[in-house]
Amino acid sequence: MGVEPDVTLEVVEGDITHQPVDAIVNAANHHLAPGSGVCGAIFAAAGPAIREACAALGGAETGDAKATPGFQLPAPWVIHAVGPVWHGGDLGEAALLASCYRRSLEVADELGASSVAFPAISTGNFGYPLEPATQIAIATVRATSTDVQLVRFVCFDRATRAAYDHAMGY
Repeated sequence: MGVEPDVTLEVVEGDITHQPVDAIVNAANHHLAPGSGVCGAIFAAAGPAIREACAALGGAETGDAKATPGFQLPAPWVIHAVGPVWHGGDLGEAALLASCYRRSLEVADELGASSVAFPAISTGNFGYPLEPATQIAIATVRATSTDVQLVRFVCFDRATRAAYDHAMGY
């Protein structure tokens, strides 16, 4: 397994459901059920079969990740990562968020995925502040040993893109 710089990191603004990668990461809830934001968009684009596939997984703990097929998505796999809800930063949120990124890359390796697209996990409805979340995402991916060759951070809007660009040192 290689470690960055063998991994190419990209930051793009766009719709994660349209990314031509081996796996996209869903910012999931504990039940791996349809939600709003990125999660809702992924479930809508993947089609109804993803609900049954997620239900069969029996949920996931915060900081963990599990995979399903991508069904109607361009990506053959969806990795469902359960990020932490922000409670002020004193309840281990940073470690749990880092775990989401590490576990997602471990699952990607298990699937044989060479390219993965991540959203800004926990920064929407879960309330994690954007700047520290992007710093954790980039630092964790850079420090994680993986066979994944391309990690694309897909930003929903300009503010998220600016935070990722800053975290990348652009």
